[in-house]
Amino acid sequence: MFPLAWAALLAAAPPRLVDVSRLLPDAIVDLRYATADNVLGRPVYPADARCLLLAPVADRLARAAARLRADGLRLRLWDCYRPVSVQRELWRHTPQRGLVADPARGGSNHNRGAAVDVAVAAVNGAAVALPSGFDEFGARARSGATAGVSDEARRNRDRLRAAMVAEGFRPVRMEWWHFDAPEARGGPILDARLRP
Repeated sequence: MFPLAWAALLAAAPPRLVDVSRLLPDAIVDLRYATADNVLGRPVYPADARCLLLAPVADRLARAAARLRADGLRLRLWDCYRPVSVQRELWRHTPQRGLVADPARGGSNHNRGAAVDVAVAAVNGAAVALPSGFDEFGARARSGATAGVSDEARRNRDRLRAAMVAEGFRPVRMEWWHFDAPEARGGPILDARLRP
């Protein structure tokens, strides 16, 4: 039995983040904040950044990926755990609640390792029709958008959403690609390195 002091210390240990690519070797890791293809227009993650999530969230994502695999699709990972320093930069650039979470008011579930931005691709990795690009804040980015969204893009979005929801993720209204895990509730803001 651990002495009481050790038990308290272990209980207070920060949650563990895991590298999602180890659970999902077929996922396409395309972290957009490691590139200029994001709302900031420049990289804010290191080029060798990893997709990190809380272990139970990564397990949920692996189960969602299995559902999509059975449907002839695979996951493309656009963002996972996000350092709060990057959240501050995003808020400075786009200080609009509903689009970007205010780091001074609890931050994003990405900062807790309990949210993921994902898309789908063909099994061979080829691009498929999607409603919008990543970090596109227009009407087509909304989770239920129909105007300007092709039938194929809508089907792909809806298959992604169905797989994620079946595994307990919650979609958000403003971004079809963003999903929160239930593990976010009450979770601490984490501070982890994105590179190996």
